[in-house]
Amino acid sequence: MSGRHDEQDRPPGEAANGGIRVVLPAHLKNLARVRGEVTLRLGGGHDTMTRQALLDALEAAYPVLRGTIRDRATGRRRAFIRFYACQRDLSNEPPDVPLPAAVTSGAEPFLVVGAMAGG
Repeated sequence: MSGRHDEQDRPPGEAANGGIRVVLPAHLKNLARVRGEVTLRLGGGHDTMTRQALLDALEAAYPVLRGTIRDRATGRRRAFIRFYACQRDLSNEPPDVPLPAAVTSGAEPFLVVGAMAGG
């Protein structure tokens, strides 16, 4: 079972009860009606938490986000969405690769970044 919590008043770098911290871009924060970081409290061990499992939990906690980060039919990352953690671009890594330990421990956030293009 997943839980959610809007971390609007929590100091940066401090996760609540070992939750996984997620930072969303402004437009997705508005859509989900959250401010600040989101902390997902997930059952079980976080040692093997993958990006796919994290995004599944995020979409379960905030159903309005379904289809905005990943394509609903294929589950693939949307073209203008990028994923970062621990100063690394994780966007092109397979979705079933375990997340860095610093993310699963709550020490570092998982960043969902809305990329921009134009001319």
